[in-house]
Amino acid sequence: MTTSTTEPLPAPTPSPAPTHACVRCGDPVPLDVGLCERCNPLGLKDASASQVHGTVVIAIVIGIVGLALVGRLALAGVGPFPSTFVGAATDGVGLAVTLTVTNEGSNTGQTTCRVTDPLDRNGGKSGFVLSPRIEPGQTVTFTKRVTELGSNVRDLTVACSAP
Repeated sequence: MTTSTTEPLPAPTPSPAPTHACVRCGDPVPLDVGLCERCNPLGLKDASASQVHGTVVIAIVIGIVGLALVGRLALAGVGPFPSTFVGAATDGVGLAVTLTVTNEGSNTGQTTCRVTDPLDRNGGKSGFVLSPRIEPGQTVTFTKRVTELGSNVRDLTVACSAP
């Protein structure tokens, strides 16, 4: 009779606890800690998630309000832009429309004008043209090509809006 002896299996090595990098220096720290012992020797509490998110939300709101103020200051005094349709002529596949636009504001600006057919009651096709820069109190007559309304010459309406 033969006896076999089996050697005992070695004990499994414990797997290391999951870690992440210290926010300040990059040393590994447990998941529930933000700073290592060297960077936070007094053991002060980290900022809570709600504090961090609240700070970010406040910064975003301040940024949006700041952009709105800058935009308001940049566009203050521009327009309104009363406009009239002067005429149209065939221009290849579209129309060369001539418009007269006045800047009644106190600052130089330009506007986008919507050219439509008054007989189209469905609010169908419209052509949009950008006016040249108009000084305050000045009136400018200009011609632009509009291809969205076809090439049939007819009376059109125009409405120009302030930015």
